[in-house]
Amino acid sequence: MRDFRSRVPLVGYQIDGGALENEAQEGGLVLGRHDGDDLRPHAPNVPQCGDREPYHPEGGGVRSLKDGRFGKQDFVYDAAEDIYRCPAGKKLTYRMTSEQDGKMMRRYWTNACPNCPLQSKCTTGNERRIPRWEHEHILEAAQKRLDENPQAMRERRETVEHPFGTLKMRRGSTHFLMNLLPKVATEMALHVLAYNITRVMNIMGVEPLIAAMRV
Repeated sequence: MRDFRSRVPLVGYQIDGGALENEAQEGGLVLGRHDGDDLRPHAPNVPQCGDREPYHPEGGGVRSLKDGRFGKQDFVYDAAEDIYRCPAGKKLTYRMTSEQDGKMMRRYWTNACPNCPLQSKCTTGNERRIPRWEHEHILEAAQKRLDENPQAMRERRETVEHPFGTLKMRRGSTHFLMNLLPKVATEMALHVLAYNITRVMNIMGVEPLIAAMRV
């Protein structure tokens, strides 16, 4: 079960005394890894965050940056003209739409690349093609919220990552015992339940917890 598929459903579990819920109420759910659909309203088969606005750390163009070439974030999108502007100032216009990993991706490129002095810093092909998801404006809005609140990721590490680290430590460096997503999700829910019970015991004490459960 990949992390980005389990993070949104786990909001409802209120891990670590409501850390996840509080994080969402105070400005939005901070998603580390996701597949885009986690942020899209009314996405099929994906539990939503309700009115909570997500934060999204930008991750596009990692391979290009590692190779010393421009990443996707170096290409500025102009919504009014529906174009991308490259670091050399050229316009990448819309050319086609294709499906990739279940998403409809719009493709942008220009024919000016072969004569561009920055081509070696941009692509190893004939032209640099920039993909744009049909719902990418949602990712951009989430990234904008994160840019305006850079402390969000630090707060996420201090609140959310610690409980997940504790869960992994208790479970050990091993795989889930169950197979198929619904069964694995149930196994994860049991781990979270055990964690929450332990937290309540540490905060309230065993006797007050038992008394509360009997009410």
